[in-house]
Amino acid sequence: MIDTHTHLYAEEFDEDRKEAIQRALDKGISEFYLPAIDSESHEKMLQLEKEYPGQVFSMMGLHPCYVKPESWEKELELVKNYLDQRHFPAIGEIGIDLYWDKTTLDIQVKAFEQQIDWAIEKDLPIVIHTRESFDETFEVLERKKHPKLRGIFHCFSGNLEQAQHAIDLNFILGIGGVVTFKNGKIDQFLSEVPLEKIVLETDSPYLAPVPHRGKRNESSYLDLVAGKLVDIYGKDFSEIDRITTENARKMFVNS
Repeated sequence: MIDTHTHLYAEEFDEDRKEAIQRALDKGISEFYLPAIDSESHEKMLQLEKEYPGQVFSMMGLHPCYVKPESWEKELELVKNYLDQRHFPAIGEIGIDLYWDKTTLDIQVKAFEQQIDWAIEKDLPIVIHTRESFDETFEVLERKKHPKLRGIFHCFSGNLEQAQHAIDLNFILGIGGVVTFKNGKIDQFLSEVPLEKIVLETDSPYLAPVPHRGKRNESSYLDLVAGKLVDIYGKDFSEIDRITTENARKMFVNS
C-alpha cells in the first residue's frame, strides 16, 4: 500500500516518529508521500526523506492556509527555488481553503495559479487541498486547463457530481479516514467512482479513521481505509491494495 498524503514530519510525531513509520512498514505500507506546508517545515520534511530513501518522498508547494498577505510571495520564491534545484514527485499541497479565512481568497487564487503554471511547465502532478471551496477550485482548474494538468484531490469530501467533475478534469480522488465516518457521506456514492480513479491516504496526524476518530492519525491506519473500500466495492483487500497502489505509482511516475 502507498500512503499518498501523510505529514510524518509534523510535531505530533516528535516523540515516536520512527516507531510510527515502523508500524506502517509492518502493515505493508511501502511508500509515503509528504505534502509541503510552508518554509517552516521544509527542513524537517526533507530530512525525513533523506532518512528513508526510496520510501519517503517529499512534495513541494505552499499550502493555501499559509498564503498570508505579508509572506506569500516570498514563500512562493522559496518553492520555486526548490523546484528548480531538484525533482519532486508532485507540487502540493496547494489549492484554496475558505474554512479558516475568506479574506485571502484573491491571493490564494494567485498562489494556486502560479503553482499550477510551474506544474505544467515541469510536467508534474498537483495535490489539491480544497475546503469549502469546490466552486472556486474548479473555476481555477477550468481556466488553467492543459493536457499536462493532472493530480489528486486530496482528502476528497465532496459529492458525486464534484467527484465526476474532478475526474473529467484529469484528477483522481485521495480517499482517507473520512470514508469511515458516519457523517462523511462519501461512502454513499463512492462505489459509482471507478476504483482506478482512487488513491489511499491518511493525512496523518489528522482525520484518523474509525475506530481511532478524534485521536492522532498515523500511516499504519491506512489498512482501515482500504478495509472500508473492501465493503464499498465488494472486492477483496489484495485487489483494493493492488489497484490503488498502481494508481499512485502512475500518478507519481518519476518519484
